Amino acid sequence: MRRGFKAEAERLSERVRRDLGLRLTERLPLDRLASSVNAELRSAADLIGVERLEEIDTLQPGAFSACTFEFADRRVIVWNPLSRQGRKNSDIAHELSHLLLQHSVKEVQTVGDLTFFGCDPDEEQEANWLAGCLLLPRTLLIAQVRSGASAADLVEQYEVSSQMANYRIRATGVMRQAQSR
Repeated sequence: MRRGFKAEAERLSERVRRDLGLRLTERLPLDRLASSVNAELRSAADLIGVERLEEIDTLQPGAFSACTFEFADRRVIVWNPLSRQGRKNSDIAHELSHLLLQHSVKEVQTVGDLTFFGCDPDEEQEANWLAGCLLLPRTLLIAQVRSGASAADLVEQYEVSSQMANYRIRATGVMRQAQSR
């Protein structure tokens, strides 16, 4: 990740919330954010049968989480309906992060007769970090931890995975900051 990106991502997540008219401690409505970047959210079950998704998941668990299709005048983020809500939200936030950061496809990979497109690894890290900032910005974490909220409380209130809640608490150092007051 490039130098200064983490602070930039926190500022961007705060700007996104302001632009959507949200307080910094409100849950981010991903559908509204998607609409603001001219993207629509679709379940993969709208495109193929759930049994096909289950087959893919049986062959390789977690192989498909979400992806973004860009057409001439349309962006569609397709998410896996088999994922739990917290994971689904992280996956969608990750895809929205690529759009907010204006990442473009840089890699073309072929596996058998299938072609996959992706961003470079640094951009994937940036999208991962920004997704966490969008779902659980540092300001929100500090306020919640100071009020006594646990990672489990964050999972329930903000519909994120426990992995996301615990990671953001650790990675941002908010526990130390909250305890120092």
